[in-house]
Amino acid sequence: MTTTAAVDLDSHPLTHWDGPSGLPDFTRLSDADFGPVFDAALAAHRAEIDAIADDPNDPTIENTFVAMELSGDALDRVSAIFWCKAGANTNDQIKVMEREVAPKMSRHYSAISMNEKLFARIDDLHRRRHTLDLDPATLRLVEKSWKGFVKSGARLDADGKARLAAINEELSSLGTTFSQNVLADESEWVMFLEEGDLAGLPGFLKDAMASAAAERGHEGGYAVTLSRSIYEPFAAYSERRDLREKAFRAFAGRGETGGATDNGAVVARILALRAEKANLLGYDSYAALKLDDTMAKTPKAVFDLLEPVWEKARRKATADEADLQRLAAAAGSNDKLAAWDWRFYQERLRAEKYAFDEAELKPYLQLDRIIEACFDVATRLFGVSFAEKQGVPAWHPDVRAFEVRNADGSQRGLFLADYFARPSKRSGAWMSSLQSGYRLGYGSAPIIYNIMNFAKPSAGEPALLSLDEARTLFHEFGHALHGLLTEAYWPSQSGTSVSRDFVELPSQLYEHWLTVPSVLETFARHYKTGEAMPKALLDKMLAAATFDAGFRTVEFTSSALVDMAYHAEKDAPADPAKFEADTLARIGMPDAIVMRHRTPHFGHVFSGDGYSAGYYSYMWSEVLDADAFSAFEETGNPFDPDLAARLKKNIYSPGGSAEPEELYTAFRGKMPSPDAMMAKRGLA
Repeated sequence: MTTTAAVDLDSHPLTHWDGPSGLPDFTRLSDADFGPVFDAALAAHRAEIDAIADDPNDPTIENTFVAMELSGDALDRVSAIFWCKAGANTNDQIKVMEREVAPKMSRHYSAISMNEKLFARIDDLHRRRHTLDLDPATLRLVEKSWKGFVKSGARLDADGKARLAAINEELSSLGTTFSQNVLADESEWVMFLEEGDLAGLPGFLKDAMASAAAERGHEGGYAVTLSRSIYEPFAAYSERRDLREKAFRAFAGRGETGGATDNGAVVARILALRAEKANLLGYDSYAALKLDDTMAKTPKAVFDLLEPVWEKARRKATADEADLQRLAAAAGSNDKLAAWDWRFYQERLRAEKYAFDEAELKPYLQLDRIIEACFDVATRLFGVSFAEKQGVPAWHPDVRAFEVRNADGSQRGLFLADYFARPSKRSGAWMSSLQSGYRLGYGSAPIIYNIMNFAKPSAGEPALLSLDEARTLFHEFGHALHGLLTEAYWPSQSGTSVSRDFVELPSQLYEHWLTVPSVLETFARHYKTGEAMPKALLDKMLAAATFDAGFRTVEFTSSALVDMAYHAEKDAPADPAKFEADTLARIGMPDAIVMRHRTPHFGHVFSGDGYSAGYYSYMWSEVLDADAFSAFEETGNPFDPDLAARLKKNIYSPGGSAEPEELYTAFRGKMPSPDAMMAKRGLA
């Protein structure tokens, strides 16, 4: 193995990227190199930070903030590759390394945030900020950096700093354990079926299940996995109630198996440490700490948004449940409606009310055509174009690379996409970057990627999406555009570096263009005949758009309420499972619906710190996105050029260079009320 001393960060393929289009040369990367390269990159970054902190000259923006923003390049590069592989194509060696790297990184950044000489320089510039003639983005950088250091323990005494660093390190390790436990449960569980078990299943699902079985060495059979792309349609179409129940219990029970991958004790410890951290930093609760720098600001503001939506959604779901129970009885079932029945009878209720079956849409939602639709909308709104580059090696052969160009033909960046589920990939869908875009110094072009988990079709067959999957594709591509269109000067303000309850605006807003009739007429074409989606089917789809509003909103809002309830208390609950059950009982959770993300597999909240006390942000951003799209509807043109230019300038391009309220008001002229969101969800 390469020793740390022997690592040349200027030439190593993990840190010196000389592959196609500015990518790393993935053909030269070895997982065994991550350990020594991480150690060398951490040491190099420490030296850079020490040089800034020890600078004998008076602090200036140039010798403090510019130097800090441009430091750690090698660490950024090796980290970007490592965390991409850990999420999208992991293996036993990567998993072991994850458990080693996570606490090392936590210790490293704790040491930086608690470096007294470094903070003294930042504190000095912060005190003098209004005398330095700073532009707005730089003023915001100084203010947010100062506050970030304070919230990271810069003002604590020595004992407090030591304890906070220990808390952060343990939280980092626990987050890794949590996510690895969930991935193990998801990848190891499979239910193999034979032809006689497939009653009610549409052809597209059988094909996906056959492909999943073959991938697992079960040629000629069929496999139900815990990928949403297989599990959810199986739950909606399988006529075998016993098999639906078995799959549901596995899906809902991820992380709660009672064995080595059980997350119960992990969650309890995470919550206890978060509560201790908030108390150490002088906050009433962990939610108060996390919300301090968001649009919502306080837990009360979050509950004020969620609770009225919850009541409307619960009433709608209760009314729907009566209809579903009626359909079950008509089908000869004497059983009380259960969670594994809801999706099945919901499809039949949809057919009854709208003569519409979502399976009818699948032949018209071919993956490649929906990708084209994503690109075409971006071209029409923002003037950027996408051209696929063949033969570009990446972290897995399924990854596709697209060169992104501005309207004048100049290169803007690179977009990578990894669309299909596999056992080495964690579930869900996300956007991230190998490299952020910014203008400081020599500048940097963004390299952005999207990860999906669509069912991979059999060889020679096209990948067909559900409407929800097509929305997910648009959603994550909206995040990608946020990263690709950035015009930020400072690296720490690039792209998606915005408050958590603003970051979902560009992604959720972009979803609206999927169902613009002209977009569907152009790109929703039958994969065999090339015919456009019939207008009658399009009309039924749009009419049924809010059909399952009660179910979907209860699923989401219950998760958001439980997340906030966990973190709004001063003291952590000793028994998270009981706390979850008690909270759901208190708010009146319908028996036949479960949270979209139950606590033991709630990766948004427990696999890291990203969405902890922040899952509400999807709905907070939805208030903004519904209002923002209404602006286009008011013009009568979903591609209105003046409005699109304002959208790009104020929402997609500035990153974190200004307050989100300021940016939104510059686009729309005012802040929104929740009315448009309620109407969009069918809850008005």
